[in-house]
Amino acid sequence: MIILDAGHGFDTYGKASPVWPDGTQLLEYEFNRDIVKRIHLALNEIQIKNTVLVPEAIDISLPVRCKRANEIYKTFPDAFLISVHGNMGGGTGWEVWTSPGETKSDKIASVFYKSAKEHLAGFKMRVDHSDGDPDKESKFYILVNTKCPAILTENLFYDNYSDCVFMNSEKGRAAIADLHIEAIISCLLT
Repeated sequence: MIILDAGHGFDTYGKASPVWPDGTQLLEYEFNRDIVKRIHLALNEIQIKNTVLVPEAIDISLPVRCKRANEIYKTFPDAFLISVHGNMGGGTGWEVWTSPGETKSDKIASVFYKSAKEHLAGFKMRVDHSDGDPDKESKFYILVNTKCPAILTENLFYDNYSDCVFMNSEKGRAAIADLHIEAIISCLLT
């Protein structure tokens, strides 16, 4: 079972790009939900069990998200969670996060990193190889309070104009969804 978590909600303050000179703007909650929807539909098409953790448009609290994921994990002990996000903070590129230490999540994150390098060629891959793998580690609530393996992907920076243009494009969204789909399939085959 693949647990798909679309980060934030329409009511999460500050999760939007600037309004660019061409009048466009990216709302992170919409981007995250669109990517999760694409992944969900593709996995259904190829009959890979998956569930959307937060079908609501509002922001569901992290404790509730973790409780939902842990309930799913009780029934599907081979489940893993993917939390999908857009990034901000003045950078550029793609990255994947796991909880600190060596866990099953690290192997999953490495597969996602490999897929991102292929599907997002030309974009910076933001990595931390200090522990021998490319994922970054943090005690993000969703990563340390779910019982199943969990990763969090940051799919480019929506406050960076060139990243944001790609994130807002059909080509960009398809590439980001495809990198997740390909990585999920690879994880299930290994």
